[in-house]
Amino acid sequence: MRIIHTADWHLGHKLHDNSQLEEQALFLDWLEQVIREKEVDMLLVSGDIFDTANPPTEATTLYYTFLAKICLSADSPCKQVVITGGNHDSPGLLNSAAPVLNHISTQIIGKATDNVADEVFEFEIAGEKIIVAAVPYLRDKDIRNQTLNERFEDPGNRYKQALIRHYQAVAEICSSKQTANTPILAMGHLFAVGGTTSDSEQSIYVGGQGDIGADDFPPMFDYIALGHLHRPQTIAGNEKVRYSGSPYKLSFSEVGHKNSIELLETDQQGKLNRENILVPTFRPMLRIEGDSQACLDQLNAYDQKHTAPLQAWAELVLDEKTPNLLSLQKATAGFSNVEVLKYSLNRTKSLHSLEDLAKQSKVIAELTPVEVFDKLCTDQEVDQSKRTRMNDLFHEILNQAQNQ
Repeated sequence: MRIIHTADWHLGHKLHDNSQLEEQALFLDWLEQVIREKEVDMLLVSGDIFDTANPPTEATTLYYTFLAKICLSADSPCKQVVITGGNHDSPGLLNSAAPVLNHISTQIIGKATDNVADEVFEFEIAGEKIIVAAVPYLRDKDIRNQTLNERFEDPGNRYKQALIRHYQAVAEICSSKQTANTPILAMGHLFAVGGTTSDSEQSIYVGGQGDIGADDFPPMFDYIALGHLHRPQTIAGNEKVRYSGSPYKLSFSEVGHKNSIELLETDQQGKLNRENILVPTFRPMLRIEGDSQACLDQLNAYDQKHTAPLQAWAELVLDEKTPNLLSLQKATAGFSNVEVLKYSLNRTKSLHSLEDLAKQSKVIAELTPVEVFDKLCTDQEVDQSKRTRMNDLFHEILNQAQNQ
């Protein structure tokens, strides 16, 4: 049996107000081709199908069209699709289509279920059996009842323990269904300690209270297909706890790493062999550093050799303290194969305080809310003993604002 693990499609995402739907469509066409060429039996998508709770119509059309192609085509080898919700997804939107999509061998778990047994699926394909624990992003309000009657010295541990117990509960159900040589796969959308983040990932826990480690997962899982972090990676060197990463770059902080999907294949003993498959670069993203002239020279050189299907997007990281942005924008407008979306200053060389940043409107706009809050606390010399509580409150407010 062959299985693909992918996650974090973020359909409908915009990078600096520029839609990424073109490259997302090219990725889904490529994924369909891989499923056919590799004769893939099952597809797992571990959360963040969409970028927002209310995705644009074009994004939902891409999603449903792709599922129809791989599930309804008579010549498609894919027999099962399992999709779980992420922190960016609307559970209601995902689950609303579940009754229909179930008829085309697509299982959807948009949020934690009332009965955890409903998150465990048994599949038999071509005489082989497999068990999948389809655990979605676990919101505090959905699993808090697991620890209601307990007391913790650190209240932050309550949610972490509830999260761990949810996985233990689904593991027990999987164990009760397991027969000889039947592999068990788990899915998840969370932050695992030791993972490398990027600027495009939204903080999903208040003060890190939901961060768990590779050892917190039940050992019976043969592979844990994670979503949320956009860089492909394992956790704590454990090859069976893996983020597939996003299939394309969602911020300039991700420039330099390769995007991929994971292909799993079972052997006769039920063991899993893994292959990392690189996703083609449909739209190059560049991060160019130097003074204005050096950046223009590098852009010109790239513009001459560009061969990708879509126009490249670039960020210029300028060494000058006060660059002439208007002049730069006019100069870069002449390139046909590359567009500059972001201008920023080399912070390590020029800017230090929030007041300095505020004077550079282009730069302050590129900072994350967390960076602005941190600099404000530093500039106002906030008492360190109060910072932890203030950070927790700030993250809580920020998450509420982003979810709305």
